Parts: sequence; structure tokens; C-alpha cells
Amino acid sequence: MNRILVLEDDELFAQTLEDFLEEEGYFIDIAQDGQKALDLNYENNYDLYLLDINVPKINGLELLSQLRQSGDETPAIYLTSYKDKQTLEDGFSCGCDDYIKKPVDLDELNLRIKSILKRCGKLLEEISISEDIKFNPSTKRVYKNGTDLNTPIKIAFLLELFLENKDSIVTKEMIISKLWSTSEEYSEGSIRVYINNLKKIIGKDKITNIKGIGYKLEL
Repeated sequence: MNRILVLEDDELFAQTLEDFLEEEGYFIDIAQDGQKALDLNYENNYDLYLLDINVPKINGLELLSQLRQSGDETPAIYLTSYKDKQTLEDGFSCGCDDYIKKPVDLDELNLRIKSILKRCGKLLEEISISEDIKFNPSTKRVYKNGTDLNTPIKIAFLLELFLENKDSIVTKEMIISKLWSTSEEYSEGSIRVYINNLKKIIGKDKITNIKGIGYKLEL
């Protein structure tokens, strides 16, 4: 899953971006000021930055300039209401890869994100499970002969977990951590149901039960 850092001090717009991009399969961190964005950057590795310019503490131009000076080449897109040519020039001088004026068309934004990630070799492409079954880790969608199977999200998460641990044993504890939050209830039976439903999609022979330990995906 591609991870994106969003610098945006408008709380409502930030939430809109987070909801939309998470639905598209991205992992999103939100910072409402430049210092928080800098702190998050030290703690995590990101595939893309979405940056507003006029934000508290460290503005978007200064932030990207600092990151570029430190050797950070993570692609960046400015999302801003500034429309003057000088700000546009300043943005590209600081090292941004693209520039979108507000109000932002979310579908256009998604297309530009995918284009930049693909160009930089960061876009997570579809993974072949078999000749006819493909999985897109970015959107969490499973396809059969090109048709979206509309797979329930927990089954998609389960498949992602197996792919992340291909040819290794996936324990029941790992499955529980991946599929359920600490506030959600689960049971041994529900694990078996999800495993069996996944087998129906990718093939029974693809997942082996390791008695008393967990399961193993073999492609």
C-alpha cells in the first residue's frame, strides 16, 4: 500500500482527502502544520507528499525545500489556492513534481498521483495469483479475467497479508491483527470462514493449513 503524507490545515478538506484516498487504497497521514509534517517524515517513509503552501509553523514551500536539501527525493504535489505565477515558479524551484489549484478535482488528483508514482517506480502494480486471478494492492481489488470480483475488504486484507508473507507461515495472531481492530470481536470460526472464502477465490490448493500454527500461501 502506497503511503502518502498530506499537509493541509483545513480540517474539513483534509478529512475529505483522507476519506477519498483511503478508499482508493492509499495509506494516509495528515499533518495540519509544517512542523508536524516534518516530524511525521522523520518517523515514516512516504511514497508521495501532498502539500498545501499556506500552513502554520513551516509553510509548504519551506518544508519541501528543507526535505530536498536533506536529500529527500520523494515526489511532491502542491495543492493550493495560490494562482499567481510567482508562487507556481517558487513551488517548482523548491522541487515539486506537480501543482494543482484548489478547488481540487479528486478524480484528477488520483490520476496525477498514479502517474507520478508509476513514473517514479513506486506504484504498486497488480500481482498475479494465477493465470486468471490478479490482486491490486493499491486499491485492494481482486480481478478474475479482468473483472472486479468486488471482494469484501477483510478478504482483500487477508490476501494482502498472505502475499506479504508468501512462502512463510501466517499465524492466527497475524490474521487477527490484520483483520480486526482491538475493539472488534472475532472467533476461531470467523478466521476459518475468511480462509475458506479466500480459497474459493484463488483456489483451494493455494493455501495450506499448518496444523496448530496457521496457514501458508504457495503460488
